[in-house]
Amino acid sequence: MSYILVTPAKNEEENLLKLIQSVAEQPVKPLVWVIIDDGSIDNTPDIIKRAKERYEWIQSIRLNEHPRDLSKRYAYVCNEGFNFAIKYCEMHNLEYDYIGLLDADMILEREFYSKLIKEFEKNPRLGIASGSVYYDINGKLTIEKDRDDMPLGGIRLWRRECFEETGAGFYIGYSPDAVSNVLAKLKGWETRRFEDIRAVQTRRTSSAEGLWKGYKYHGESDYFRNYHPLFVLAKGIKYLLEKPHYIGIAYLYGYLSFFIKRAEKIENEEIKDYYYHQKYKEVMEYYRNKFGKNLKY
Repeated sequence: MSYILVTPAKNEEENLLKLIQSVAEQPVKPLVWVIIDDGSIDNTPDIIKRAKERYEWIQSIRLNEHPRDLSKRYAYVCNEGFNFAIKYCEMHNLEYDYIGLLDADMILEREFYSKLIKEFEKNPRLGIASGSVYYDINGKLTIEKDRDDMPLGGIRLWRRECFEETGAGFYIGYSPDAVSNVLAKLKGWETRRFEDIRAVQTRRTSSAEGLWKGYKYHGESDYFRNYHPLFVLAKGIKYLLEKPHYIGIAYLYGYLSFFIKRAEKIENEEIKDYYYHQKYKEVMEYYRNKFGKNLKY
């Protein structure tokens, strides 16, 4: 029932103290928690320093200052943390069963990891699992809806065997968490998101640099991963119908800008084939099973 954690952090002085408190209050604490300071210029380094002095299971590394980047930089920073945590465990003869990624803007419920690990223990084929993200809107917790077979990136655990079979870290590129989900499925592992295991996110997904940049990034990412253009169009229409409506424009702009300049795509042919030929079928199959409708594709 042992796990290790990795948290990338850049200028997170407003969020990090709450995150640290929520992890410290977990009944089952991580063997080691590595916080990667990605060149913060606020009080993040001081907060990490004080946390390390208080909790012996917190470690940290600091990288050179670099602009916030949700594409290749994010995956690189996470991998630096994974590698450090694994080497730390090897040096100190620590055995772990799970590896977790935890974003700096989360506040976990008290038994978050206990509950998540119990789900792994129930299902030996469960490779990646996460809780669900909630937002505090006027004192009421509102869930961020998504499919229950799509674990979220910032509050996830990998079973150690799954982590090692799928590359022992993130693929360097756009949406590395989504790519890792696909790699797990292609290796025969199951992936799950559990609504009753809660984390409160202190800012909306994609809002660290503004919603326009965030959804533009989603469009770029879907091009990079080789989504079918018709599926991209459907997603764009879906976003246009949501508020604020401009997120749909941002998403389509991101995809089309990469399409026009023939930007690079993921090199893994198995992943490219999955996103182009299988992704939309998987989505249709999921909703057909969920709602019992006679959907065809």
